[in-house]
Amino acid sequence: MQLITTRPIPFFSLFIAISFLFSFSLSYSNTFTIINNCPHTIWPGTLAGSGTPQLPTTGLQLDSGQSIRIPSVPGWSGRIWARTGCSFDESGIGKCQTGDCGGRLQCDGNGATPPASLFEITLGKGTDKDFYDVSLVDGYNLPLIASPHGAHGVCNVTGCALDINTGCPKELQVVGGEGGDGGGVVACKSACEAFGLDQYCCSGEFANPTTCRPSFYSTIFKRACPRAYSYAYDDGTSTFTCKAYEYSLVFCPKVNGIRKPDSTLSPPTIQEPPPTIQEPPPTPIFQEPPPTPTYQEAPATPTFQEPPPTPAFQEPPATPTFQEPPPTPTFQEPPPTPVFQEPPPTPASQEPPPTIPFAPRAYLANQEP
Repeated sequence: MQLITTRPIPFFSLFIAISFLFSFSLSYSNTFTIINNCPHTIWPGTLAGSGTPQLPTTGLQLDSGQSIRIPSVPGWSGRIWARTGCSFDESGIGKCQTGDCGGRLQCDGNGATPPASLFEITLGKGTDKDFYDVSLVDGYNLPLIASPHGAHGVCNVTGCALDINTGCPKELQVVGGEGGDGGGVVACKSACEAFGLDQYCCSGEFANPTTCRPSFYSTIFKRACPRAYSYAYDDGTSTFTCKAYEYSLVFCPKVNGIRKPDSTLSPPTIQEPPPTIQEPPPTPIFQEPPPTPTYQEAPATPTFQEPPPTPAFQEPPATPTFQEPPPTPTFQEPPPTPVFQEPPPTPASQEPPPTIPFAPRAYLANQEP
C-alpha cells in the first residue's frame, strides 16, 4: 500500500496567503452605517460620482433612533446626505423641504438641492487611502458627524456637531412649517446660494484659491465647525485621509456621546449686519447719513446802510453868456463892375468895293489909286 504524503506548507507562504485574503476581504468590506439621532424622521440620499456605480440604495426613510448599513465597493466616490420634511406617495413621488433630489424617494442619480450638509468620500483601492470630508459649501440643514473605523493609521472624526440653524443670519435662513422643525429655520444657505455672486461661489475671476478667500458668511460656518468645508478652497483643514473599513454617519449627534471635532467649540456669535458687499458685490449695509448739523442762523444781514447821499445837485457851471460872434463885417459892395462900355463902334461898314467884273487890265489902270 502506497502512502501519499503531503509536504507541509511553509509558514511564510501561509502568512502571505492569509494576509492577501485578509486584505482582499478588507478592500471589499467598506460599509457606511447611517444613524438617525434626530428627534424626527430623515430620508438619507446617496449619489455616486462619475465612473462609479450607485450604492444598493439611493434613498430611504429612516425614523428617529434607527440606523442602516449600506455596503460599498473599493474606489467608490460620492455623497451621502439626509433630507428633511419629506412626503412621498406609494410610488415614491413627493418632495422634501431640504436636501430634495428630484422629488423622489430614490434619488437615482440626482444630487441634493442646496442647502444640505454633505458627507463626501472617495474610497481607495487596495492599500490606497480614502479621502473624505463633511462639506457645508452647499449650505447646512442638519448636524452631521463622520467617524471612520480605520484599519491602518490614525483616522480623524470630522463633521459639524452644532446646530447652525439656530444662529443662521437672516439673509441665509430657510424657514419651513413642516417636519420636525415646527415653522422654525430648517436650513441655512451658503452665501453662494443666497447671493449668486462670483466671490462667494469661487467662479469667474474668483475661480482659484488666490482670489477666492473666506467671506464673512463662510467664517460663520468655519467658526462653528472648524473641520468642515466652509467654502470651495477650504481644503487645508477640511480634507482627511484614512484607510477604513467602515464609516459611521451620525445625524444630530449627541455631543456628549461622540468625540467632538473641537472640545473648545462654542456656537458662533452671529453679527447681524453682513459685510459690505462689492457688486458685482451686494448693496452695502445701509448707514444712516451723518446727522444734519443743527441749523445755524445765517450771519445777520448787515443793516441796510443808506448809500452816501448824492451830493446836492450842482448846477453845471453856467454856460458862458452867449457872445455874439464878432459882427460879420458889413457887406461891402464889391467894387462896381465897371460900366459896360460899348466897344468902340466898329467903323461903319464900308461896303466893299463892288466886285468888278473882270475888266481888262486897261480899265484898272485908269482908276484912281
